[in-house]
Amino acid sequence: MAAGQSLAARRAVDMKRQSKPQRGQRIADQIQRDLAELIRKEVRDPRVGLVTLSGVEVSPDYAHARVYFTVIGADAEVAAQGLNSAAGHLHHLLFKRLRIHTVPRLHFEHDTSVERGFEIDRLIEQAVGRDGK
Repeated sequence: MAAGQSLAARRAVDMKRQSKPQRGQRIADQIQRDLAELIRKEVRDPRVGLVTLSGVEVSPDYAHARVYFTVIGADAEVAAQGLNSAAGHLHHLLFKRLRIHTVPRLHFEHDTSVERGFEIDRLIEQAVGRDGK
């Protein structure tokens, strides 16, 4: 997969590859739900700010999970450092909640798709504004 592909594009490609609901996607969705709650309740790092999880991708062997997030009230890079420093603790808490043999190691990455969307909207408005004059 290309490095610049958005989360939605990667999911669409993955869904085309498999014709039936995939266990990995169900696990990713459950991890996303549980992590959203755990981050809100357990992470006290001031670097994190207000975090919203936008998606989780689990590797085929369930060893690693990329957790995509957006943040308000903090720098995205600083928030990623805070989340990645809490990843071990969050992994431990997930292990207690999930009833699966292997709980993936967590890797937090800032999801830039929202900012890209705003930038595209701005460019469209500029183009429409020029045409309308």
